[in-house]
Amino acid sequence: MPRPNKPKATPAEEPQAKQGRGRPSSYKKEFAGQAKKLCALGATDFELADFFGVDTRTIYRWRIEHEDFCQAVVVGKDSCDERVKRSLFNRAVGYSFESEKVFNFQGAIVRASTVEHVPPDPGAAFNWLKNRQPDEWREKLEVTHNLAELSDEELDKELMGMLTKPGK
Repeated sequence: MPRPNKPKATPAEEPQAKQGRGRPSSYKKEFAGQAKKLCALGATDFELADFFGVDTRTIYRWRIEHEDFCQAVVVGKDSCDERVKRSLFNRAVGYSFESEKVFNFQGAIVRASTVEHVPPDPGAAFNWLKNRQPDEWREKLEVTHNLAELSDEELDKELMGMLTKPGK
């Protein structure tokens, strides 16, 4: 049985017919600036979601739907990453900084400006090199097995040696 034709929407009803389904977005333009500042301070997507009172999936959706929000998050996270890179580099090569020592000399408080030095950290240096020059510094062991080239007797000896070694 054929269906009756649906009546056309009146001009007053047309805008409602074109709207999407579901709840309207809670996104506001000022969220982009807030997200940029939060990300520059090290906020993760989870922390952004907590701040805005939404789910992390909403943050991902906002990044797709709102170019200004996406750029704000990227720029904020990039500036934070740059700060971490500088800190890791300084830790790897060592650095000096000005500080102030406070003493008690014969009942009087004496302040003295000093320069303190933090020595290089080999672990930070290795981490830096491993990530910046992975072909030279990565932790990779290359092991080749040529068991196919061994005779049956040699293979038996090799396997027996592996089984009798302590800790294996």
